[in-house]
Amino acid sequence: MGTVRKIPMRKCVGCNEKREKKELIRVLKTPEEEILLDATGRQNGRGAYLCRNTECFRKAVRSKGLERSLGVSIPSDVIETLEKEMNAIEQ
Repeated sequence: MGTVRKIPMRKCVGCNEKREKKELIRVLKTPEEEILLDATGRQNGRGAYLCRNTECFRKAVRSKGLERSLGVSIPSDVIETLEKEMNAIEQ
């Protein structure tokens, strides 16, 4: 009998669905108050998870779920940059 490994689950702040951590993208607030995408999921800072599609990103921005999870208000230019990066990852 082998040991069964537990699969880490996270909740998307856009659609509120629980998924495997590997399927989601982490949005990160660094200690320097920068907001960026963390493709590896291992950088230091406060993180929030999103599905790999732009629709969930837009829902998270509209509902302010992303701001609530990171504990900071996000300027519109940073949101635009993040959306461009999400589009690049999605394709």
